[in-house]
Parts: sequence; structure tokens; C-alpha cells
Amino acid sequence: MILDCREISKHYLAPDSRSDIPVLKNITFSVKKGESVAILGPSGSGKSTLLNIIGLLDYPSSGEILMDNKNLVDISEKDRDILRNGKIGFIFQLHHLLPQLTVLENVLIPTLPRKTSQSPGNVEKRARHLLKRVELEHRLFHRPWQLSGGELQRVAFVRALINSPELVLADEPTGALDQKTSEKIIQLLIELNREEGTTMIVVTHSQTLAAKMDRAFLLEDGSLVPANGHM
Repeated sequence: MILDCREISKHYLAPDSRSDIPVLKNITFSVKKGESVAILGPSGSGKSTLLNIIGLLDYPSSGEILMDNKNLVDISEKDRDILRNGKIGFIFQLHHLLPQLTVLENVLIPTLPRKTSQSPGNVEKRARHLLKRVELEHRLFHRPWQLSGGELQRVAFVRALINSPELVLADEPTGALDQKTSEKIIQLLIELNREEGTTMIVVTHSQTLAAKMDRAFLLEDGSLVPANGHM
């Protein structure tokens, strides 16, 4: 197992400071290396919260998160940063691109603090290759303000993949895209999973995308249950 979540719960303090508002309730599931998993659920069900906890951007109120059999809940912030940059790729609903940098420079940002065996030339070659696969090879030297919303999301998608992460966490990766581009992104996710053995957890409202994953879960009322009859 690359990821093992055990009894993950998350609650927030109510405005009256006298009670807790539960968001996630004792969520337990495991993901094998190279597996693709979809998490479905209504808005406000806690899908993004769960993804942020798995990606070490937030802390659970209780429970354990094991990656490669190491509990990550109590590791230092420095070690969390190293793991996020080296092993985990994030695709958010918002692109968070730096406006002063070109498309190519934005994609290469995650490679800067990371020690890698790849030469800068090979890293840039991968960036150009991935940008071509999402039909942005003609936008390499454009700034974010010169791109459409769908193009911005595709740049963010490539940026998440540039370090060849072991685990990709995607929060509605096709939410801001038109149908044609969504289909291309879905296909690229599937190909990345098959070609590079990348493990994926995808939060989505898209039944089409969920159907292409190895497994699908439904998050509702704070609990995670199989959406297709098996865990």
C-alpha cells in the first residue's frame, strides 16, 4: 500500500465555541501503488478537506495517515514540505500561477528546490512534452493573464506532474474546462496512471471520470463508502 488512512476524523469548533461541527468521521481506506481512486459526493461533504489532509496541507482531528508504512500526521513541517514537493502532485480547483512568470517557468517552479538526478535540460524537455500533450506548446512564453481559464487550469495540471510524483491528488481537475478539454485531461490522467504507475486520488463530480478509475467512493454525511460495491 502506498497510502493507508486509518480512522481519520475532522471537526471544527462551532461559532458558539461550545460544540464541534463534524466534517469527517472515522474514515478508513487504503490505496495500492499505481491505483486510481475517485471520491464522489455532494458539495460541502468534506471531499476537499479529506484531500487536503491526505496531501499534508491540513491536519486531522484524529487518526493516522501512513505513506509507505510511515505515519505522517506527526512529522515536522520541514518533512511535510519535502514530501509534498517530492512525492505528491496537487491539482487544485484554482490554478495559483505566478503572474510574472511564463507558462514554462510556472511549470518548472516545483523542480527548483528539489534535488533530482535529471538534468535541467531533461526536466524542461518533460515540461515541454506535457504541455504539448495538453495542446499548450504554443503558449510556452505567454504570461497567465494572456491565457483563458481552461488554459490556466491545464498549465496547473502540468505543473503538478512535472516532478513525476508517486501520488497525484486532484480536486475537480476538469471542473473549469469545456467538454473537449475535459476529455483530453481525463485521457492524460489515465495514460499517466498506466505509463508511469502514478497513484491517483481524484475528487470529482464527473461520473465519466469516476468510471475510468479503478475504484470509486462516495463521501456523504462525513462517511466514506464504496460507490461501486467494493473497497
